[in-house]
Amino acid sequence: MKKLIGYALLCLPAQGLLAQPGKKFNDTTYLQPVEVQAIRAAAAAPFAKTNLNKKDLEKNNLGQDLPFLLNQTPSVVVNSDAGNGIGYTGIRIRGIDATRINVTLNGIPYNDAESQGTFFVDLPDISSSVNSIQIQRGVGTSTNGSGAFGSSINLATNEVNSKAYLDFNNSFGSFNSMRNTLQFGTGMLANHFSIDGRLSNIQSDGYIDRARTRLQSAYLSLAWVQKNNSIRFNLFSGKEKTYQAWNGVPEYLLDSARTYNSSGTEKPGSPYDNETDNYIQTHYQLFFNHQFNDYWKANLAIFFTKGRGYYEQYKHDQELAAYGLPNYQDGSTLVTQTDLVRRLWLDNDFYGTIYSLQYKKHNTQFILGGGWNGYSGNHYGEITWAAVQAAIPVHYQWYNLNAYKNDLSTYAKWLQNWGSRWKGFADLQFRNVAYSLHGFKDNPDLLIRKNYNFFNPKLGITYQHQGWKAYASIAMAGKEPIRDDFEAGALQQPRPEYLTDVELGMERQQKKYSWGANFYYMQYRDQLVLTGKINDVGAYTRTNIPHSYRAGIELYAQAKPSSRWELEGNITLSANKIKNYTEYLDDYDNGGQQTKFYSSTDISFSPSLTGSATISYHPFAGAQISSISKYVGRQYLDNSSLASRSLHAYYVQDMRLSYNWNHKHSKATSFILQLNNIFNTRYEPNGYSFSYVYGGKQTTENFYFPMAGFNFMLGVGVGLGGK
Repeated sequence: MKKLIGYALLCLPAQGLLAQPGKKFNDTTYLQPVEVQAIRAAAAAPFAKTNLNKKDLEKNNLGQDLPFLLNQTPSVVVNSDAGNGIGYTGIRIRGIDATRINVTLNGIPYNDAESQGTFFVDLPDISSSVNSIQIQRGVGTSTNGSGAFGSSINLATNEVNSKAYLDFNNSFGSFNSMRNTLQFGTGMLANHFSIDGRLSNIQSDGYIDRARTRLQSAYLSLAWVQKNNSIRFNLFSGKEKTYQAWNGVPEYLLDSARTYNSSGTEKPGSPYDNETDNYIQTHYQLFFNHQFNDYWKANLAIFFTKGRGYYEQYKHDQELAAYGLPNYQDGSTLVTQTDLVRRLWLDNDFYGTIYSLQYKKHNTQFILGGGWNGYSGNHYGEITWAAVQAAIPVHYQWYNLNAYKNDLSTYAKWLQNWGSRWKGFADLQFRNVAYSLHGFKDNPDLLIRKNYNFFNPKLGITYQHQGWKAYASIAMAGKEPIRDDFEAGALQQPRPEYLTDVELGMERQQKKYSWGANFYYMQYRDQLVLTGKINDVGAYTRTNIPHSYRAGIELYAQAKPSSRWELEGNITLSANKIKNYTEYLDDYDNGGQQTKFYSSTDISFSPSLTGSATISYHPFAGAQISSISKYVGRQYLDNSSLASRSLHAYYVQDMRLSYNWNHKHSKATSFILQLNNIFNTRYEPNGYSFSYVYGGKQTTENFYFPMAGFNFMLGVGVGLGGK
């Protein structure tokens, strides 16, 4: 840690921390980044949204992954493989999984181009560098990257910090969890230049057995700003090593061995110690913003993301033929199987550009924007050790396959004020997506070339008057399948998904309180879901279902009845249904699969009731005591709506105690004690299930990802200067 501090101090120009105390940075042209304004929903836009600022994030940021910092926002459910929010985590919004949630970082796409998921574990402690977040629920406004098919999350780090600062934040707690973060900024140098940076180290042993996590990350941002122009270069880099905890806990062990982890147990004796996931991801972003005059401004950004890593596994009694190898004659013994250690590698490049041209004058605002990105991914498998080493060539790779993807989009947004009360909104987007997939690990001869065109229109209207706001919108979105969907086989190729989203909302804003209600109806066509159907290589594949929908109402409110009390909360009630659903069950007695038909059933992982509440009390200046509650209703593990294949409803109660001490030698010294799950509730927010017919009866096997019981994190932060 001493090296970490020393390195950061060397990076800080002395004049940034000490010079020009009498000068102020007066140019506010680029305090709100143009690239973020292009894709975020404005205050009057007719969509359901939640905005979080840096203070909202700081009070919860003790090292857990970003989804856990969003857990109190409407319609959100989060989960964690390791059981304590550090390492691999997941998020669903309105029951919609991460592959359908568009995520951008300063307007640049972040979703993985192939799986379309988001892996925040690859950017550890990104929350410490984020200035603001906007969550749009529903299709929302047009954005960059993979289609927003139910929600979008926009992260922004590019705001100008006009004052020099140096912050050192540390936290530690249960399961040997620890976070060390050093942040620094020069403020504005000579009224034009700034440097911001961060170094982070996070580690935890996890709640689940051997689910240890070791994370490091760095952030550097260099900016040059003048009245009409700005240039900014960002570098984000993250390195993660996590012991795999992907398999879940079998249902029969939940009571007796709740932290059981099967990863690594194929090795005879003690579990294999290096059954780990290893990945390094580095982002390079370059932005140019220009203000033409009082009405016109534009931005252009180019980006490159490099990712490389593997996960390592010990495999027992593997058939040599399954790895493309001949049987091995060892003297008089014919060797057909061996124990081995393998690494499944991914080496990928993601690159492209985004742009926008923005006009705003009097009652009219217009944005023309879009972008292009390309992806190249190399997938290969390597055997690093074998019990019968002579049977395996040195550096042997049993597959080496490439995948390519291109995504081109453009959008035009128009917001028009009609008088002081009425505002109209129109948004038209065109997207072209092209895939070229040169085989799969279990189906190397399957070549895929697909091209999709999507037209995504959005229309809406807003009424505002004396603290009241009402809006209505309709939006359409199309989305391409993910890479794994194409492995279904030449005769089972997936179709794209389509969504029509209707949103109706009303809000009331007053000085001491605010509340809102949003109704949504999301009609899907050809949604891809798991049905139990097996593809050409014996793997379960997602299948297009013709008709499904989500309908619900989101209620949210906050109040500050006095200077000492703050209250906020939300609740979502919803119905999430599939019409005319067919389930496939493996028939081990007769071979093939049996089917079951459901005329109407619930969509998996879509609780009909979620809610959260935070009650905060300020006993004296700088101190706060907060009660933090979360409720999630029953979630089904598949689309059968059977209670025997479900996650029980749960209620979790946390407490947070914090104190900020401001004194003349530093910006602030902060203390945060987070007490999680104080009632030691046993609950599981995630899992999976599969069923089959054997011995003349149907059997179901469920696996769960339990969360930790009572645990804590204690954070101490010291800041110099001020942002």
